[in-house]
Amino acid sequence: MTDPHATDLPDDLEEAILELKRERNAILLAHYYQEPEIQDLADVVGDSLALARAAQNVDRDVIAFCGVHFMAETAKILNPDRTVVVPDLEAGCSLADGCPPDAFRDFVAEHPGAKVLTYINSSAEVKAMSDLICTSANAAKMVRHFDGQPLIFAPDRHLARWVAKQAGRDDLIVWQGACVVHEQFSAKRLAELKVKHPEAEVLAHPECDQAVLDQADFIASTTGIIQRAVDFPDRTHIVATEDGVFHQILQKVPGKTLIQAPGIDESCSCNQCPFMRLNTLEKLYLCLRDLEPQVTVPEDIRVKALAPIELMLELS
Repeated sequence: MTDPHATDLPDDLEEAILELKRERNAILLAHYYQEPEIQDLADVVGDSLALARAAQNVDRDVIAFCGVHFMAETAKILNPDRTVVVPDLEAGCSLADGCPPDAFRDFVAEHPGAKVLTYINSSAEVKAMSDLICTSANAAKMVRHFDGQPLIFAPDRHLARWVAKQAGRDDLIVWQGACVVHEQFSAKRLAELKVKHPEAEVLAHPECDQAVLDQADFIASTTGIIQRAVDFPDRTHIVATEDGVFHQILQKVPGKTLIQAPGIDESCSCNQCPFMRLNTLEKLYLCLRDLEPQVTVPEDIRVKALAPIELMLELS
């Protein structure tokens, strides 16, 4: 594994990364929750669905993925013969980590005959046990694909609750996971903030707690939130998702008034994903230079996980 504290780094990291991309014939994919300087270097910046689509169409030798581990795994599942590297292997996800494969296997076994719809925020092993994958952008549509059939939804209980309402179902069998970031938004403090900014529209991600969603004017995926803010450039927005999205919004509508929805703890930046923010320019340079850490997926798991991912992309 590369040493993130290596001292032999170039003075101009951005230019060195661009040069390594050319040398390695690499594509850089980055999630909206990455630091702005990483987003600015990326070939594609997007949410999980957009990045999965981009990974499906890669024609380069190397994929450098600036996101979290399950996203890079998805890229590897779609590109078994390409090298997939990440800046930091420790960039995980509370949702994926909170749904261990062995426990999930037992959960599925407790509901024989039920189909399994799994949020993309899950490990390759959990995806391999699934009939279909979804993202927050297409989850309601994917639920409707199983109309009339018993359906397990994992691993985010908040997304499941919102999606069930959108799809008109009250019988989803839900794994009780949650995102450590989106659960940090405080409904009480949000209400206080709305009093101070009565003109503001509240935009929220469906991974938020119901008490937060109840105060939202618009609920959508990260891409949907960004587009909503861009479509109304003169409107003030309170945003209840990771504030990495601010960079993309402000690039499109400079001067836009954006207010971060408050977290439960006033003393920390709890609304920034601690896993996403493990990726830095220094680590990105090193992973391109050394072609490690690499993300691998055992072939038997990859093949099983590929089918539900491809079905999602086809239905989307």
